[in-house]
Amino acid sequence: MKRQLILEDGTFFIGEVFGSTAQKMGEVVFNTGMTGYQEILSDPSYCGQFVTMTYPLIGNYGINRDDFEAIEPHIHGLIVKEVCRTPSNWRSEITIDEYLKEKNIPGLAGIDTRKLTRMIRQHGTLKGMICDLDVSVAEIVSDLKKTKLPTDQVKRVSTKSAYPSPGRGHRVVLLDFGMKHGILRELNKRNCDVIVLPYHATSQDVLNLHPDGVMLSNGPGDPKNVPEAIEMIRGILGRVPLFGICLGHQLFALACGADTEKMKFGHRGSNHPVKHLATGKVAITSQNHGYTVMASSLKQTRLEVTHVALNDGTIEGLRHLDYPAFTVQYHPEASPGPEDANHLFDEFIAMIEQFKKEREIVHA
Repeated sequence: MKRQLILEDGTFFIGEVFGSTAQKMGEVVFNTGMTGYQEILSDPSYCGQFVTMTYPLIGNYGINRDDFEAIEPHIHGLIVKEVCRTPSNWRSEITIDEYLKEKNIPGLAGIDTRKLTRMIRQHGTLKGMICDLDVSVAEIVSDLKKTKLPTDQVKRVSTKSAYPSPGRGHRVVLLDFGMKHGILRELNKRNCDVIVLPYHATSQDVLNLHPDGVMLSNGPGDPKNVPEAIEMIRGILGRVPLFGICLGHQLFALACGADTEKMKFGHRGSNHPVKHLATGKVAITSQNHGYTVMASSLKQTRLEVTHVALNDGTIEGLRHLDYPAFTVQYHPEASPGPEDANHLFDEFIAMIEQFKKEREIVHA
């Protein structure tokens, strides 16, 4: 069965159906990872997007029960060169085709993903629709041009109520803006007593839990669409150690007076080199974001750049000069990707312990 992907500029691609036959609209992006498609499918940061995989063969090791980054996926579609319908791996339980059908997510195979990726790199991300062949391309293009994509992605993917993930160590409040389970797993590995709060939690909600540290998660969309979180961060800054990842990094920057902007095509993949300015060391990182902190906006803030992307020089890490707070644009929990930056969770724990010691001295 054939279906098509129609882009807002009038370009269309015809491919073979796998997964659901639902007609969906979304922002078309690309991911350069060779593996990790299960984590990509279930990453809430892809809410409302069609992901084009640049690696040609997808699905060869199937889908298993352990590698999900969220219980329910929020991706709108998957576009690949070749889909494997008969995976071979001892952990495989169902095929990618079966999983997408179960979750009502459309897929297209047989697409010239190199051409599509070049288009996105040249023109930037584009709106698109996966639909049947009998529709009018001109009408779909007109609809795409008129349609504004939703801006409430964080509200859609965040937990609706608070819940605990108990531990015996430091209490960490984790703000869920579209949290990947990998972040929670890394905190649990360090025996943290984690309480997960929804995106709209206030600073008082956070402080009422008497946290030893606060974590700002990843998430989808434009950080400026989450003003509640920016206000919350301002209310806790300096009162408790803070660590932000991806969207959490951008929200932290906005709360501190910096600005953000949309990137042409973003960073999405598991092979992005990032340089730590203090040491000169380079880590290969997992990334998934379409917005970045503007370097020019940092002049009037108390923020210092700690990491930069080697591919394009964009800001990949910040720390506050006065308060115990640091953030990174990439994913130290990986999933999928290398674990070069996993030590940042240990640095967060060390920052919590140092903050506690300093308070004990003050109150002694």
